[in-house]
Amino acid sequence: MTDASIRPPGQTHSEADWYDEKLPIAIRPHRSHPLRTLATVTLVVALASLLGISSAYFVIEREQPLDAVTIGSWQAYPKAGTADADPYSVAIYTRGAVVPLASGEGLALVAREDRAGHVLDPTCIYRIAGQTPSARLWTLTAVDGHGRLVETLPGRVHLASQNLLRNPDGTFEVTAARNPHSGNWLPLAATANASDGLRFVLRLYDAPVTTGAALDGVGMPTIERLGCP
Repeated sequence: MTDASIRPPGQTHSEADWYDEKLPIAIRPHRSHPLRTLATVTLVVALASLLGISSAYFVIEREQPLDAVTIGSWQAYPKAGTADADPYSVAIYTRGAVVPLASGEGLALVAREDRAGHVLDPTCIYRIAGQTPSARLWTLTAVDGHGRLVETLPGRVHLASQNLLRNPDGTFEVTAARNPHSGNWLPLAATANASDGLRFVLRLYDAPVTTGAALDGVGMPTIERLGCP
């Protein structure tokens, strides 16, 4: 019996079907079911969307803007607060209700690690020593791992350059600790755990170094861990 004899009346093979039947079974083109193709495309789109959302969430959750300029333990973000800021940085600042300094106001530098590369711990004692780039005024602030201000024993969380004790050569030394220390003392959180995190924020006001190029080669204070309980 031929193929034509079992075909329903009036039904004929298309030219493509006739060509496929002449090919060996191993190399015949595979015709997937439309629903299977739709399911595959939907799965790929869903996975791509999940990957994109997860990566964006990870960047924002780190609360560390992109395009950072690193100087020792410090990181600056010259594009923060400008029209050139990347979308992730804008989302980080918006989520944290942070208003970055504009380029005409100054520059903020953030330290999350000491000079040895260890993550800052609010239960430890640190020495911040050296000098800063030229600025009319600068402040040094201790915040937690999310950038929030903390409660300290004296009720203050920062030091200002105008009230700083300096060495004859113009350098300075600051002791950051929860308990009082002689000299320049930067109070840390009175009650904190290592998991709370710690950052030092140095804000330079009316400073000429407000761009990445200007920061190249400038001197910044070193951060050294003196001990932990």
